[in-house]
Amino acid sequence: MEMSNSISGHSNLIEQTEKSLEEIRHWTWSELMVALRQCQNSFPVASKSGLLERCLDSVTTRLALASERSPSPSTSSSDYSGVRFSCETKSTESLKSSFSRANWWFEDLLVIDVSLLVMMVGSMIKQKVEHAAISKFLFFYQKSKFHTAMSHEKCKIMETVVDLLHSLEPSSVPCKSLFGILRVALGLNISKGSRNKLEIMIASQIDQATLDNLLVPSPQGTNSLYDTNLVVRLVKAFLKEGTSGVPEVQLKKVANLMDLYIAEVAPDPYLKPSKFLALATVLPDSARDSFDCMYHAVDMYMEVHAGLSEEEKIKICRALNYRKLSAEACKHLSENSNFPSKIIMQALNSQEFRLKSLIRVSSNTSAFTSSPCSFSGNIKKDEAGEQIVLYAGDLDLSTDNVRLRAQLQGMQSRVTELEKLCRKMQTQMAKVLRSRVSSSHRSRSLPRLCS
Repeated sequence: MEMSNSISGHSNLIEQTEKSLEEIRHWTWSELMVALRQCQNSFPVASKSGLLERCLDSVTTRLALASERSPSPSTSSSDYSGVRFSCETKSTESLKSSFSRANWWFEDLLVIDVSLLVMMVGSMIKQKVEHAAISKFLFFYQKSKFHTAMSHEKCKIMETVVDLLHSLEPSSVPCKSLFGILRVALGLNISKGSRNKLEIMIASQIDQATLDNLLVPSPQGTNSLYDTNLVVRLVKAFLKEGTSGVPEVQLKKVANLMDLYIAEVAPDPYLKPSKFLALATVLPDSARDSFDCMYHAVDMYMEVHAGLSEEEKIKICRALNYRKLSAEACKHLSENSNFPSKIIMQALNSQEFRLKSLIRVSSNTSAFTSSPCSFSGNIKKDEAGEQIVLYAGDLDLSTDNVRLRAQLQGMQSRVTELEKLCRKMQTQMAKVLRSRVSSSHRSRSLPRLCS
């Protein structure tokens, strides 16, 4: 280290080292991998000398250039400036048969440990390597390392991978892959912060999930089949992510997914009423155009949980919006002995309100179409506050009268059908109530007869 120019007649050791580091961009890929392993083995010295940083920059620069031009490495020095690779090492032998794959470098970089992984990914992001490629590498790294890692090492690997994935663009991290590592992470004692990050990433794209993704087994020590608390947290995080307003298309996709999930978990005899209600009410009513699927799930739940009290049944029925039940579903409800009488009356009253609204709209439309005048942009509101466009633009009755009359007749016919159906349901409801009252009297008089 005391060698100087006056002693050696040549550049001293420090100058020779600096010159060697400047030429690192001309090293082969295999030489870079050897240097990377040596830097890892002597981390403090390599980090302090700057060799580690230069080695990482050189590796990630080549990855960035390779991803732009070609998914495969080259053994030629004339491909493009400073990007030369070698197939001399055992780890790169496999690349000869997989040059067409974009992940040709994944296997080579398995030599780095968790602490160096953070620096490597940071350098990749700095060098603008595609986030989708980084995401795939991190999933590959976690899966590969878990084969030989000890339990405490798995926790560290999982936490590091999750933290790094969270730093990438959300669209570059596949939802399916996130659910995969979630199932693995549930069996590990990872930190709460890492688990929250993982759930937030999943929640941001839960509209892309499938029913199978959501069917995560419940934690050990619980009797229920599936982890419903997890699903509620994911949906709440999804709604929170879109504080400025979740797009309607995404909201309805999540609602359809939740309807499938609720129907799947409803038969679980160990699912508590509070858990079921949390699932059923986690989304706003506006997410669903129809509550028929929800009604069938509630019916299934009450069928399996026959021992529920009247109060518990009424609480569960809060998940239903009776105005968004079809006439067929409401008819089924009116004959369903699983539901309390109070709930059946609420459903019938709601259907009656809808019926009156249709009649009123029909009458208003009839009044407008019978008028000899022309109207422009007439809009009325029903009692629910919804706008009903009765007419827009100038009306030429001589040409449109036949079509309008046909539409009006169709609406009036539907109203008539609904009136008949409503009267029928009310009659059936009255019979059901009388039957229940009679049954109640008989049950109270039975002890006296037996005595």
